[in-house]
Amino acid sequence: MKHRRNGARVVAVAAAGVLLAGCGGSGAKTGEGPDPKPSGSVRQAGEPADPSGTPGPKKPEETKEPGALPSAYEFTPDPARVPKTAAEARRLTRNAALGEADWTAGMVRGTPYETAGTWTVLADSCVWSRSALPDGVLDSFTRRLDVPAQDGKGRVRGSVTVTVHRTVEDADREIKDTVQESFRCPAQELGGGQRLSGLMSLQFDQKDVRNADASLFEAGKFTGPGSGGTQDYVWSKSRIGPVTTAVSVKGAEGYQNSDLLRIAAEGGAKVLYRVELELK
Repeated sequence: MKHRRNGARVVAVAAAGVLLAGCGGSGAKTGEGPDPKPSGSVRQAGEPADPSGTPGPKKPEETKEPGALPSAYEFTPDPARVPKTAAEARRLTRNAALGEADWTAGMVRGTPYETAGTWTVLADSCVWSRSALPDGVLDSFTRRLDVPAQDGKGRVRGSVTVTVHRTVEDADREIKDTVQESFRCPAQELGGGQRLSGLMSLQFDQKDVRNADASLFEAGKFTGPGSGGTQDYVWSKSRIGPVTTAVSVKGAEGYQNSDLLRIAAEGGAKVLYRVELELK
């Protein structure tokens, strides 16, 4: 019976993760998008309909809705814009990280609001701690933004982290290591009485990711001071070139898992778009 429950959980995590992986992309939430390009299988207006040279009927060019997802992720960072020093990395992480007015309406600063220049480490005891940045990381920056308690609902706690690695390989290793952490530690201590449990992670097949070079999704349960009991927890991490982004959302009373997924998807899409702006 336990195996069956775990199997259902994997399916649920996969379904929720696909929702996050497919959200956003260049132009998402901003009304801006790439110039519409017609499919190669559609003739341009006035092109010959056949080898005889007889023009075919004119057809309107294909268009895309603003923010429409591409069929594949094709963004390539400008090498001149990729940070090579800690100072350049700090500029990118501060510009890309979301502020109070950037994520979703009504968010306020969490406590502490910002954490900079440190690295989180998951010990063998499954307890998280902070250390100095490793050699392969130029900068890592976190902001915490909450949806305040209101209308009978509790306080939802969110965070967004932007990290700049020295190389793409270092950033990709962070993605792969993160997936393994949930298998090694399905229950984790965050400090301050906060605890995660029942964690499961899933890295997506690249063909299912439309707004990053790589993405993963994690889900579980959260408890801690002020949580009002056991709540849902969702978390996503993505990579564009040597830059990784992470968005976490801890639930509260009155919120469904679907509410948390919406908040996480919105934050994830926006921070990835801002990373693209810094790298293009």
